[in-house]
Amino acid sequence: MMAPTASVERLQSIAMAIEREVARVIVGQETIVRGVLISLLAGGHTLLEGVPGLGKTLLVRTLANVLDLRYSRIQFTPDLMPADILGTNVLLETESGERQFRFQSGPVFANLVLADEINRAAPKTQSALLEAMQEHTVTLGSQSYDLPRPFFVLATQNPIELEGTYPLPEAQLDRFFFKLQVEYPSRDQLTEILVRTTSNQVVEVETVADAQALLQLQHLAREVPIASHVMDYIVRLVMATHAEQAEAHQMVRNFVRYGGSPRAAQALVLASKINALLSGRFNASFQDVRRVARAALRHRIILNVEAEVNGVQPDAVIDALLKHVPEELRA
Repeated sequence: MMAPTASVERLQSIAMAIEREVARVIVGQETIVRGVLISLLAGGHTLLEGVPGLGKTLLVRTLANVLDLRYSRIQFTPDLMPADILGTNVLLETESGERQFRFQSGPVFANLVLADEINRAAPKTQSALLEAMQEHTVTLGSQSYDLPRPFFVLATQNPIELEGTYPLPEAQLDRFFFKLQVEYPSRDQLTEILVRTTSNQVVEVETVADAQALLQLQHLAREVPIASHVMDYIVRLVMATHAEQAEAHQMVRNFVRYGGSPRAAQALVLASKINALLSGRFNASFQDVRRVARAALRHRIILNVEAEVNGVQPDAVIDALLKHVPEELRA
């Protein structure tokens, strides 16, 4: 095993190379690229939310090329069925003339699956991904099939206010490691996008890592130590998202219907470790926790009707919690 210093330097080098290659295609969105990279290194899935046309699909496709991963795209529509995602048993005739059912795998059998406009499909089809995202398997009848490793779902979602969208079930939202909000580009960024996309110039990205290297980096990320007082801060932060807890902020009591699950705490721990690695440190700090808190919690805090009436967003609740929950309890 490499010494921590060498390991951190290797991961930083690969991460910088990935971000550099992605930046050759994607203008701006550095925060989004870093968030997706943290999620990949954690072995988690990512939900990208933003209006159409902001480059979410292009980002996922570019990452697949940079990481040399088997890529698959599923366009979610209201008439999409679970079998269109997972696959189905097909009746085939063998060379001997016998007929038998054989499993024909669906597009979910890839390393990097783009679930494009996931909230355009009906809830039944959305839920077809639940087992795949959590267990990395697909079950049809009594037979289970393993998905390739590594396996990531990067889903794009239109804001729920747009026509023809269905809210994702809370159970499925919880299985996304991060939810990242893709913002509209600035004036300069929009100008650069036009320069790149309205000419004959074709940008070819280089492959800087493969599936095996990604699995090794995921293993390294879990070895990063996290002090007990930082772990306790994460526990108290997640507990404070529940209105019935004594340490809950007044905004939580007023506007939160359901707080963060244990997966929220797991995401905070892993993301903090990886953020520390990418910053050149082999230990997670309070600052790392605060930096990843929004992406890890915003889809796991379910607001009530009162919040909708008052225009309160999950990020506002998270920001209030970060100010309210002390880093360390006084003796």
